[in-house]
Amino acid sequence: MIVSIKPVTETGHDLVSLGEVMVRFDPGETRIARTRSFTVWEGGGEYNVARGLRRCFGMKTAIVTALVDNPVGRLVEDLMLQGGVDLRHVLWSKFDSIGRESRNGIYFLERGFGRRGAVGMMDRGHTAISQVKPGEIDWDRIFTHARWFHTGGVMAALSEGSTAVVLEAMLAAKRHGVVVSFDANYRPSLWKERGGRRGAVEVNRMLAEHVDVFFGHDGDLSAELGKSSQGPAWHTVESFGEMAQNVIRDFPGLKVLATTMRRVHSASSNDWGAFGYANGTVAEGIRYNDLEIFDRVGGGDSFASGLIYGLLMGRELKWSLDCGVAHGALAMLTPGDSSMATLAEVEGLMAGDGAGVKR
Repeated sequence: MIVSIKPVTETGHDLVSLGEVMVRFDPGETRIARTRSFTVWEGGGEYNVARGLRRCFGMKTAIVTALVDNPVGRLVEDLMLQGGVDLRHVLWSKFDSIGRESRNGIYFLERGFGRRGAVGMMDRGHTAISQVKPGEIDWDRIFTHARWFHTGGVMAALSEGSTAVVLEAMLAAKRHGVVVSFDANYRPSLWKERGGRRGAVEVNRMLAEHVDVFFGHDGDLSAELGKSSQGPAWHTVESFGEMAQNVIRDFPGLKVLATTMRRVHSASSNDWGAFGYANGTVAEGIRYNDLEIFDRVGGGDSFASGLIYGLLMGRELKWSLDCGVAHGALAMLTPGDSSMATLAEVEGLMAGDGAGVKR
């Protein structure tokens, strides 16, 4: 087994995620500034992983987050209930009737098409989860029967307090023998007031000391930890292996490194794949060249949930990477942040199934 994972229990969770969950407003085929209607989804990097593991892979998952108790917060709750993720650890803040003290996050996303790239606009300042402080969540109770803990750079970036809560949760997870995964997920808008990329690297390096499975994106795994980056060009297995060894020398506690790889031809066509490292072994996942994209948001989160599923099931690194790549690809072929795929579809895509009508 690549990572040591606690056995399944009837009362426990296969995975617990910590992160912000927002309402996504989707204008469909038109523009944010021109639409007269939106479709709404729930979304958030860390939550998407828990939802994908629950809905596609049938694992028992939970989300730790905070919401304001008003109709928007209850909308997020209703959407999450449809996702099947356990909500017992959601913290509810009192609504002050204006939103001056605390708010629920929302964001707007244009999918993009052809040469017009996707556009996202966040409205997530002063949200309930960004105000949670260490000591407010009983991590020892949560992790007593949990197997895996997942969080990421988005949660860590929300505030100084959020960074402290992430560290607190990681330390508690390690005390209880829970596997810890972290998706660096750098967002320039969130780090603008906290030192930009340099500030994110400092936090990532501090947290990486307590991480078992570290996720990067588009080959930038080294840059996330302050190492030299080889840029966005598609790596070879050999060059990724060298980069992974460079990271492991600084952080010997890391057991698995994984990064998605994406070459963008247009908003509607990407090459998509991944590399991984574990126990001295380097592997490349299945690659989809010229993958037609419907909605690219959430592809990396679905990759993470697919790879975590493989590791939870005791599968080898190559199989887990393939599962993540296939699940991420399917997530980008449907609207919304979250996966709508089934395990049979993921396994079919891994096996090379075509796109013909299935009757």
